[in-house]
Amino acid sequence: MDARPVQLQVAGQSYKVVSTADEAELVRLAETVDAKVAELSAGKPMSGQTLLLAAMALAHDLESERAARDDLEKRTRDMLRRVMVRIDDALESVDR
Repeated sequence: MDARPVQLQVAGQSYKVVSTADEAELVRLAETVDAKVAELSAGKPMSGQTLLLAAMALAHDLESERAARDDLEKRTRDMLRRVMVRIDDALESVDR
């Protein structure tokens, strides 16, 4: 897939990026960043600091979601292990 230029809008600024990613996905991601910048700037002019805060807030959200997913995966594995033990125990009692 060839890299191509895509125009993205964030906080009233236009950014040209060159990417092989799907344009619709890039636009969606830029809209997410734009919404976070708008939330943090509360109507004030955008600054580099606002963009940094938006990036840090989004990184924090990502880390929180990853931690929640990891916890869910661990609990699911533990539950499946317990179910497998119960099934093995039940099968052993039938074999006797």
